[in-house]
Amino acid sequence: MITYEIIKHLGTLSSCSSAEYEIGEKEVNIVAWNDRPSKFDIRSWDKNHQKMNRGISLTKEEAKKLCDILNDYFNNEEE
Repeated sequence: MITYEIIKHLGTLSSCSSAEYEIGEKEVNIVAWNDRPSKFDIRSWDKNHQKMNRGISLTKEEAKKLCDILNDYFNNEEE
């Protein structure tokens, strides 16, 4: 059985307000999975955080590297 604890909600990237989608909030959270150290986590959740889709979890170092990569991309993006 997978266990998790959402340590901190950092923000919502997008939401789907359609009644046909049970899982609709793509969020960035800090989550501890299976009693392991917490990681940055990006995935879609239902309103009660009981159901989720597959997502991605990043260590602090990986999240910093992702920020660097995205900053480089957006700073050098041609209009």
